[in-house]
Amino acid sequence: MARLLEGVRVLDLSNVLSGPFCGLQLAMLGAEVVKIETPVDGDLARRLGADPVRARKNMGVSFMANNAGKKSVTLNLKHERGKALFRELVKSAGALLENFRPGVMQRLALGYEDLRAINPGLIYCALSGFGQTGPLASRPAYDQIIQGYSGIMSITGDAESAPLRVGYAVCDTIGGMTAAFAICAALYRREQTGEGIMIDVSMLDATLAQMGFVTSNYLNAGMEPTAMGNQNATAAPSGTFHTGDGLLNIAANEQKQFEALCDAIGKPELKTDPRFAERFERRNRRAELTPLIEAGLAGRSAREWEEILNALGVPCGCVLSVPEILDHPQIAERGLIKHFDEVPGADSTLDITRCGFRLSGDAPDVATPPPRLGEHTEHYLAELGVGAAEIAELRQAGTI
Repeated sequence: MARLLEGVRVLDLSNVLSGPFCGLQLAMLGAEVVKIETPVDGDLARRLGADPVRARKNMGVSFMANNAGKKSVTLNLKHERGKALFRELVKSAGALLENFRPGVMQRLALGYEDLRAINPGLIYCALSGFGQTGPLASRPAYDQIIQGYSGIMSITGDAESAPLRVGYAVCDTIGGMTAAFAICAALYRREQTGEGIMIDVSMLDATLAQMGFVTSNYLNAGMEPTAMGNQNATAAPSGTFHTGDGLLNIAANEQKQFEALCDAIGKPELKTDPRFAERFERRNRRAELTPLIEAGLAGRSAREWEEILNALGVPCGCVLSVPEILDHPQIAERGLIKHFDEVPGADSTLDITRCGFRLSGDAPDVATPPPRLGEHTEHYLAELGVGAAEIAELRQAGTI
């Protein structure tokens, strides 16, 4: 059930994070994802990550995070023979994914119009920082650049610390997920019509599209977003609170939740205090309300309050570190972590995260670890009818 895209071949020309993350989602759903990499170096992410030993082997931890289940074919697309072989691969492809700057594939004569001529049903997805059009289209863009341009940094942190970068590559990830979503929708449409399509994904557009409450408050109510640290702009008490031991996130967004919280922490008088009795007043007076809530929380630890308040219907949770949540029984029960006992070429084991959903109880999955650079080149060239002698010549010429 989880292999919904089985039978779909995706040519993945992307590098580093946004595109490879998209390709991983498709591979998890059963697609045959073939990475087209440059000879010798391949994807830059092969040399990135926290483990320098694996990075020197072209199997960096950053690469392994987003490329399990894929095949690797090396082709120099600047060589005419490399282009010709690539065009042959395109004939059997259902989708193509690239995250070059706009114009790169066109200059290689491998843009959408070029490839549609040989495969009219091709779904071509171009993922870039600013999209294929607009005054910023030609600019290079990395996650940090888009975080700054999108306004995310301006609302991350508090009045003293903002602007701050979100602690992971959120815009790359949103761009990759948006691309995967668009490709899946296009595959469904092709089943109905037989037609291919050009998909233009802008990381900036995708990021702003994910900021619905923030952008809506400004566009429709004229409220300019501000950095509020760990507080929630929509309600109070809603944010991060100090307890007797540890930090606790509380989201008492509904009146009944606020009242239950007041009773639980021994502050029933807050329910009728005219400063806090009504939702919008609480939000406007959060600076007065927060220390009163924290005074009530001081008698117990965050973990104790988490159990007590959730049992009363008040949404809350401890603030955990990454190691703490990855070791949590909830993650184990859901089977989110996929383990490989061996990764050839890296001389190591590997743990990766699966998709964030299940399909009729099945977790989307991949069967193979990330590929060595060019591991599957000969297999796919043989599929195209290229013999051993020509493969040797191509390798000698640097085409593969």
